[in-house]
Amino acid sequence: MDNNALNDGVFVMSEVKSIREAFAEASSFLSQSGCNEPQRSAQLLLEHVLGLSGAAYYMALADSFPAAVKEAWEAGVTRRSMGEPVQYIIGEQEFYGRPFEVTPDVLIPRPETELLVEAILRYGAELWPDGTVAPSEAAQEEDAASLAAGQEHACGAENVRVARPLTAVDIGAGSGAISVTLAAEAPAWRVYAGDISPAALAVAERNALRNGTAVDFRLGDLLEPFAGMETDILVSNPPYIPGEDIAGLQREVRDHEPRTALDGGADGLDPYRRMIEQLTLLPAPPRLIGFELGMGQAEQVAALLEAAGHWEEIITVNDLAGIPRHVLGIAR
Repeated sequence: MDNNALNDGVFVMSEVKSIREAFAEASSFLSQSGCNEPQRSAQLLLEHVLGLSGAAYYMALADSFPAAVKEAWEAGVTRRSMGEPVQYIIGEQEFYGRPFEVTPDVLIPRPETELLVEAILRYGAELWPDGTVAPSEAAQEEDAASLAAGQEHACGAENVRVARPLTAVDIGAGSGAISVTLAAEAPAWRVYAGDISPAALAVAERNALRNGTAVDFRLGDLLEPFAGMETDILVSNPPYIPGEDIAGLQREVRDHEPRTALDGGADGLDPYRRMIEQLTLLPAPPRLIGFELGMGQAEQVAALLEAAGHWEEIITVNDLAGIPRHVLGIAR
């Protein structure tokens, strides 16, 4: 830090000779600025301004730092030192191996959410191996009766119901990380996603296009945009931070990520209660439901699902740190 100036938090790069030296200088600056993961932040910013990634980045570390990107480099490091998440600065976050655009209108996708997607894909494949939903026994009996009557009337066979594509709905689409990934990984599924924020939906739509997936996005509050729609899978990573806890979050989250994607009400559980109440908007409860949740909320969310009485099996999934992070309900 001897060679760079710190004026009102502004990073000014010294006359470094190599990209490696630029990385070391920025890492030190960010660390002293109180940033979490200063080295990771410096690397992501460097990769962004240099247009390099992976092996190409590491091979370039001994090269001279290009003067053409000095201004962009200084601006990026300055923004990060003030607490702005590096993902918003570079405009991107990887999720499930795919690039996703992120803006301050959406929550930054977290690695733990990949485990929720993984669980939904696994149990979805178990329940519907070919990605289609067969008509219910009652519907089949009704069709059989119609066919019998149709022997006297020529049009009887036209109205027989056939298997339909599996329908999965993501509530609180945000960047589209969950819905776009489901659509990409299970192309036989029909995937929908909703969000109360028009700006978030615009980001999600761009991410669906970017990743070559077909997702039907709808604007509205929780399940309301899907009223009357047959829904086989319901998945959601809703706001779950208790309102009074938001002030104590890391500045990267508290000051920069959208509050509507964080605030879950007094105890953080309001969105879960409301979604379970809104299941009456659907023709029938989904056979598979999956929620992401905050630390210490697993027992309460599992109890909400059990009390609803629609799912025989309630499963809790831990994140990579061993914290119960997801709760799923399954109707076999």
